[in-house]
Parts: sequence; structure tokens; C-alpha cells
Amino acid sequence: MTSPASRASRRRRRWGDARTAAAFLLPNFVGFLAFTLLPVLAVFAMSLLRWGVVDEPEYVGLSNFVHLLGVSREGGRLAASDPDFWRFLWNTVYLMAGIPVGIAVSLLLALLLNQRLRGIVFFRTLFFLPAVCSAVAVALLWKWIFEPEYGLLNFALMKLGVAHPPLWLASTQWAKPAFIIMTLWATVGGYNCVLYLAGLQNIPSELYEAAEMDGANAWHKLRHVTWPLLSPTTFFIVTMSIIGGFQGGFIAAFMMTDGGPAGATTTLMYYIYNNAFRWFQMGYASAIAVVLFALVFGLTLLNWHLGKRVVLHE
Repeated sequence: MTSPASRASRRRRRWGDARTAAAFLLPNFVGFLAFTLLPVLAVFAMSLLRWGVVDEPEYVGLSNFVHLLGVSREGGRLAASDPDFWRFLWNTVYLMAGIPVGIAVSLLLALLLNQRLRGIVFFRTLFFLPAVCSAVAVALLWKWIFEPEYGLLNFALMKLGVAHPPLWLASTQWAKPAFIIMTLWATVGGYNCVLYLAGLQNIPSELYEAAEMDGANAWHKLRHVTWPLLSPTTFFIVTMSIIGGFQGGFIAAFMMTDGGPAGATTTLMYYIYNNAFRWFQMGYASAIAVVLFALVFGLTLLNWHLGKRVVLHE
């Protein structure tokens, strides 16, 4: 049996360890409260208000959500109470069409950068460079590239024989594809490529050697060895890309098109910004943010549920 003195000593050590751990965790916990949890709770609270920032807030309950998601009868037919919300939601989803392309190109690029060649570190740095550049600078660069009259892209297209190249950012038809092209350029060699590269270097070489002994060619090794073992990495990239896709598009719209032409590049994040800081409808902007949060949270749960079926756990 242990003596009372030894038990008291162990309790004192445990309390000492707990205080030390709390001291290390406290700064992060305070930061989480101040910059994450409390702002989120404040948004939920403001979504129940009609507040024009300069006037007194008025409690309206769920009226903001009813107007945002509800329907009204106009001219004898039903129509969305806020058609702009659904249009800008479609813009956001449309811009996310580049996600699967970006993931595929990132994987292909990681496979190329995983080769043991002279100067490969230089190329890895070169492809990663757009990820560390300022997003504002990237947007301004591509705004010049997409300039219809003297931009680099249309100049190259005319040299290739295209008589009437697209107007890009000035066209409702081409503005969103232009945003997708810019996003792909900025992201395919970035963090997704780095994650895939790390995953590739974590695959045991013995598996490839065993596959070669069984007569597998490069395609068979990619399909039956590389891709399954990269499924946890792919799952993480897909999840974060979906979250980032719904939260993205603001800087590009703000710097390049101001949400135009005719709202073609306005995303939900830019719509929230306009409501809050241009039209001073802080309560309605908060309601849009809550709906966006619910949408992202629901899709993340769905992706998590589906990912359990396809992710290979070692």
C-alpha cells in the first residue's frame, strides 16, 4: 500500500502538471474565444436583428431568413424573395467547378516533382511561388493579363489566329471562366501539390517493387498503389477545397470586377460584404453568413460520411 504522503505527492504533481498545461493552452484558448467563438456567436445573434449600423438594432426574429430563403408571389407566380442570393450562390458553385481540375493537376504535378532529377528543388520552389504571393498582387496581375485590348492573353490569342478573342472580365459569359483559370494558376502548385508530394514520399517503395514483380506497368501502379494510398490526402484536400470554395472569390471580385459585369462574379462572400459594409444591412449580412455556415457544415458532414467508404486506412 502507498502511504498518504506519497498519494499527496502524486496529487501535487498532477495539479502542477495541470497548471503547466493550462498555462500553455491559455493563450490559444483566449485567442479562440476572442477571434473565433465569440464572433461566430455574435453573427448568430445579429442575424435576428434589423440593424443598419448607424441606427438602433431592432429584433425581428427569423424575418431575415424568411426573406433570404422564402418565396413571394409576384405577378401571379411564385418567386424567390431574394433572387440575388440564389444567383450569387450559383456563381459560387460555378467557380468551384475548377476544384476537381485543380486536384487532378496538383496530383499530376506532384508526380512529376517527385522524380529524382537534377534541379528538382528549383522547380518545386517555382511552382509553389504563386501560393506565397500576395492575393491582391495576383489579382492585379491577372487583371492586366485579361485586359481585352492590350492584355497578354488576348495578344497571344490574336498571334495564334483568333480574330475576336473573348472580352474576359468584361463579359458575363467569360468572367467566371477567367476567375477559374486564375485560381488554377495560383493553386495547382501550392499547398495541394505539397500535400500530394508528401503523401507520395510516404508510400513505401517496396509496394512498387512488388507491383513490378507482378507485371504492373506505370498505369497499374498509379491506379492500384498510388491512388489508394493517397486517398486520405485526397479526402483532406477535397474537404478543405469545398470549404475554401464557398468562402472564396472575395479578393478577386473586389480587385478585378467589383462583382460585375452585371453580378456575374459576385459570390456569397462578396454579397455578405456588400450588405454589411456598403448597404449597412448588418443583420441581413449576418443571416447570409449563417446560411453559408450551415451549408458548408452540412456539406462537410456529408463529405465526411462518404469519405469513410472510399478512404483507405492503413
